Amino acid sequence: MTLSGTYTAIVTPFNQDQSVDYGALRQLVQWQVENGVQGLVPVGTTGESPTLEVDEHLKVIATTVEAAAGKVQVIAGTGANSTSEALSLTTELLGMGVDATLQVTPYYNKPNAEGLFQHFSAIADLGVPVVLYNVPGRTSKEIPLSVIQRLANHPNIVAIKEAGGSVERVSAIHNLCDLTVVSGDDTLTLPMISVGAAGVISVAANIIPQAVSRMVRLALDNDFAKALEIHRANYPLFAALFIDTNPIPVKSALAMMDRIHEVYRLPLCKLASDDRQKLSRTLQGAGLL
Repeated sequence: MTLSGTYTAIVTPFNQDQSVDYGALRQLVQWQVENGVQGLVPVGTTGESPTLEVDEHLKVIATTVEAAAGKVQVIAGTGANSTSEALSLTTELLGMGVDATLQVTPYYNKPNAEGLFQHFSAIADLGVPVVLYNVPGRTSKEIPLSVIQRLANHPNIVAIKEAGGSVERVSAIHNLCDLTVVSGDDTLTLPMISVGAAGVISVAANIIPQAVSRMVRLALDNDFAKALEIHRANYPLFAALFIDTNPIPVKSALAMMDRIHEVYRLPLCKLASDDRQKLSRTLQGAGLL
């Protein structure tokens, strides 16, 4: 598969009783499609995958695929810190209609380089296109460049999401291998594209899908002047969405916009009042409230 453009790391909305709100999820997916994104990424970190039961996890993916109706790509999060669990979840994707799987670096157990290579290779061997996910701030483990170089030779490993805060990693990866890189940080999307990234898996696109999509399209078309205007206009929002642990601020923002209920599952909980006021002011400044 080819990855290019804006992919929304879509939230998982909950009802007031904390059950998954599949109706609201369908509406979010349809809104995203209507506003020009190229793809959706359900049950990643932003989708609160750590607190979903396996049946919920799979139903969120199936609902996203159904609601997207083939109009955009779907990259389903099925990563885990246990290779057997990641294999089990990813196997369930076969025949489900997803375009790829997002595979996060195994967290907490911090495998060595060979362990990482074997983990990702085993998942790619299933046949589903794999997008690697490097996010050391969440996993305490960076995927070494040498491992990425080896993994790039696997025909089913198609891209890597870089969310380590380093623009240089894009150049370093491309210097070693021919692997598509997408940004995992909204604030770094534009500079990453300038050195060869193919787009973004975006948190901010949950609330401003049209603006993020247009910014990325302009940048990929080498119109960086106009793309920079959009980046500057939305930078306060990009930053505000990380005023607390993701996805707390983005779900709070969507609730303020009356698109979902503001419901989380512990250990995540609502924003502190000061942060809520800051986020609300930022949304008002962006014309979203």
